[in-house]
Amino acid sequence: MTLEIKDITGGYSAVPVLNNVSFSVKKGELTGLIGLNGAGKSTTIKHIIGLMQTFSRTISINGQMIKQNPKAYRQAFAFVPETPVLYEELTLKEHIELTALAYGLEKEEAMKRALRYVKAFRLEEKLEWFPAYFSKGMKQKVMLVCAFMVDVPLYVIDEPFLGLDPLGIHTFREIVSEKKKQGAAILMSTHVLSAAEKDCDNFVVLHNGQISHSGTLANMQEALAMPGASLDDLYFRLTEEVITL
Repeated sequence: MTLEIKDITGGYSAVPVLNNVSFSVKKGELTGLIGLNGAGKSTTIKHIIGLMQTFSRTISINGQMIKQNPKAYRQAFAFVPETPVLYEELTLKEHIELTALAYGLEKEEAMKRALRYVKAFRLEEKLEWFPAYFSKGMKQKVMLVCAFMVDVPLYVIDEPFLGLDPLGIHTFREIVSEKKKQGAAILMSTHVLSAAEKDCDNFVVLHNGQISHSGTLANMQEALAMPGASLDDLYFRLTEEVITL
């Protein structure tokens, strides 16, 4: 087990957004976190990466909780936010060096790792560029480079397909497949259900701060008596009480 969430209740005030949410992301698996806007996906991610504290119960990565050793916990995952967060005064190369510093990596080794992904995302001519000159898609690629250059047990990726061109999406999917083979656990939040259906090993469907379903596509098809149904069709069935035509 890599990421384990046990009965967490949490939110932004005394009124919880999440209620008794439990799921796990195992080594070598890609789990898709899906749900409507406001379902609790972002809140769940904020709890996992330590930006918010749960009202009750625990979140652990390889058995380590953030309150036990905050530094070790934070170095056990890499996070790619939906909106790229870059320092305007730092070049791409300096962002790589900053990432290496945060994870305690040797500068030369870190650059060697990073350059593999820099080339994969076709950014090798942009190492001295500042973020002001990057497009939205290029900024997203920089975030992915900085995440994938570190070998961690868990990757948390929020809406990775936004802003990526078709080649970027292809490269992203290849890297994810490689990381899975290396034993990493990956949690990916996305609204692109067609891509999630192809790539994810299992799913966690959030609705109104609770898990309405979790498991493989086959599990969901069986539970809803919809053999052969697509993830889109299953998702609409699971959330149909809030859809009006």
